Amino acid sequence: MLGVKFGQKEYVVTILKDVEEEVHRSGNLRFRYPWFDGSELSAERIAQSVRLSSDEKSKLEAAQSVLRGWVLSNVEPYTIEGRSPPSSTDCRVLAFGQIRPAIVVTDDIGMHLLAKDFEIPIWHGPELLVKMRAAKLVDNDLIREIYEAMENNGDTTKTWVQAKYTTFSKIFGKASTE
Repeated sequence: MLGVKFGQKEYVVTILKDVEEEVHRSGNLRFRYPWFDGSELSAERIAQSVRLSSDEKSKLEAAQSVLRGWVLSNVEPYTIEGRSPPSSTDCRVLAFGQIRPAIVVTDDIGMHLLAKDFEIPIWHGPELLVKMRAAKLVDNDLIREIYEAMENNGDTTKTWVQAKYTTFSKIFGKASTE
């Protein structure tokens, strides 16, 4: 689905090289997401990689520096409930959302807080699924598979759990009140 335009606004899902590099640097991420380096997804990422002009690279570096400086000088709000503050890579991804007409998709609450501070467009994962379902890129069966995989991997965040019984209640039913 990378690089495929969908919806009236012609959204396109991409994975930035910085995210790929972060996964490759982290043994924990490689262990939790072994499918990330599957040959099909790797080829798709290479074919759909984002190219930046030298001017965009300069703007990206500057924006990342500002965001990272903001986080480092104001760590406390990003560490509530045991969270880690947005990393340098997180700041770079959000900076991309500032220099390009892009919406960052993440369930990292710290990134959402930082995006709000700088008015950077950002969605949670379920919001992207809603758009993809409306465009018929995903169906209810695939949404069920995604939830099942996330639950099996222990990756369901509070946002995903809430969306399961609100946004996707027609698929999963209402939450029990027991």
